[in-house]
Amino acid sequence: MSSQSLEMPQLKDARLTLENRVAVLTMDRHDVRNALTGTELIDDIGTVANWVNLCPDVSVLVLTGEGSAFSAGGNIKDMAERGGDFAGNVAEVENRYRRGIQRIPLALQNVEIPIIAAVNGPAIGAGFDLANMCDIRIASSRAKFGETFLNLGIIPGDGGAWFMQRLIGYQRAAELTLTGRVIGAKEAQDYGLVLEIHEPEELIPATIKLAEKIASQPPKATRLTKRLLKMAQRMELKDFLDLSAAYQGMSHNEPEHLDAVNAFIEKMK
Repeated sequence: MSSQSLEMPQLKDARLTLENRVAVLTMDRHDVRNALTGTELIDDIGTVANWVNLCPDVSVLVLTGEGSAFSAGGNIKDMAERGGDFAGNVAEVENRYRRGIQRIPLALQNVEIPIIAAVNGPAIGAGFDLANMCDIRIASSRAKFGETFLNLGIIPGDGGAWFMQRLIGYQRAAELTLTGRVIGAKEAQDYGLVLEIHEPEELIPATIKLAEKIASQPPKATRLTKRLLKMAQRMELKDFLDLSAAYQGMSHNEPEHLDAVNAFIEKMK
């Protein structure tokens, strides 16, 4: 499939660029601090997740926010007014969660390429969880992180309780979730939530540099490797090794493998 046969999707509340095999998705509702509810960002993220899986010209997806915040998560005004995504009885709210914000973890968990979150500012509630759904998090020194649902008398309805403990262990995830404490970038890095911290003006250049390094790898093997990393979290070792053997057979028979081997030999010379 060529890039000409798969056009970049049209988004409503986000911007999308593609250069050097790196797609950058920028949430562009800074007027509401890139809240995921009450905007079109859920649809935009899902659309891009589907597009990168189908587009062979993308090897890495970078997710970031426009303005001062990465994402404030849920729309607090709608919560206060019992409107928007939070209106209705128990069944109505449940259905809206399942058909709304819960589409994001399912879509991102299914993405076949590496996802890097460039956390430009506060990532709060569902915004924090969104960052944790990515493979790697690079933070601005201005970034803050908070699993603040209990502070509002609600639970992490978007899957946050599933993602965070897999990143930092049950005990630390329990403390952050049960206290609703907001932490800075350095503390997040100490816990293993953040890989690197950069000054605000260096965040995107540093993230793109890492993304382009990953994107320079053989693209088909990169996709298979990302899938293996995800599958390793939920498979028994014997079944996982069987799958790895099949993927390795596929990789050895791809032209990109021989190209990479020949390039390595030339470099050694």
